[in-house]
Amino acid sequence: MNIIHDIASLKEELSIRRDKGSRIGFVPTMGALHQGHLSLMHNCVTTCDFSVASIYVNPTQFNDKNDFQRYPRNRDQDCELLHRTHCDVVFIPSDEEMYPEPDQRIFDFGMMGEIMEGKHRPGHFNGVAQIVTRLFEAVEPDTVFFGQKDFQQLAIIRKLVAEMHYPITIVACPIIREPDGLAMSSRNILLTEEERRAAPLIYQTLSEVKELIGHKTVTKIEEHVKTRINSSSCLRLEYFQMVNTNSLESINEILPYIPVTACIAVYAGKIRLIDNIELIS
Repeated sequence: MNIIHDIASLKEELSIRRDKGSRIGFVPTMGALHQGHLSLMHNCVTTCDFSVASIYVNPTQFNDKNDFQRYPRNRDQDCELLHRTHCDVVFIPSDEEMYPEPDQRIFDFGMMGEIMEGKHRPGHFNGVAQIVTRLFEAVEPDTVFFGQKDFQQLAIIRKLVAEMHYPITIVACPIIREPDGLAMSSRNILLTEEERRAAPLIYQTLSEVKELIGHKTVTKIEEHVKTRINSSSCLRLEYFQMVNTNSLESINEILPYIPVTACIAVYAGKIRLIDNIELIS
């Protein structure tokens, strides 16, 4: 496995592979890798000729400086885990390499970028678009793998790829969960023991929502979720929203022919956790 820190060397390596006809697969990460990331990497390695992972904690997508500072970082462990997956190249750039000058670009995703994560994390998706475009242009991948836990981000990136006319296939991979249902996240290791014991209530509540479809109105379901999450002294609901899976438009009425996904963000102490579940496919 080759570890590369600069874009020029990365492009040189990948140009050689591309000239040999290799299809390039890419898994962008912010490090602090867990089995969810490794499942993406496994899909990449098994379906592409040459695999690339990146590790970069992108400052422009954090609207909370404290969140950026406490985001877990463990480069040596990450590289060891990627080596075990048979990843070919790990790209670990510096801030100066990715942003030699401030990125002033503004991306407009319309309603898609204004609800849920976009509403509660102003500027987040603009920062995501800034780094994703820079990474895509550095790697020039054929296929990129993302986890479905970041449901709204996945929709935003699909829109970005279409608007920028990138010749890239986006592959969405299933959420990987702990045995108790908690969605795997790099932030999970920041939870206290008490918060970790409480956190599975998030997925339990989403699972209950699936059972309530067809029996309760959207308003009643929202009330149920708020009551359940806030019943824990360790958890605080930030938002819960049911949206059209394809357009991300809010759902006010459950109709069997409209695909619906329920999305949630919860604070466990100071740690923010997100999750989602498909309600109607």
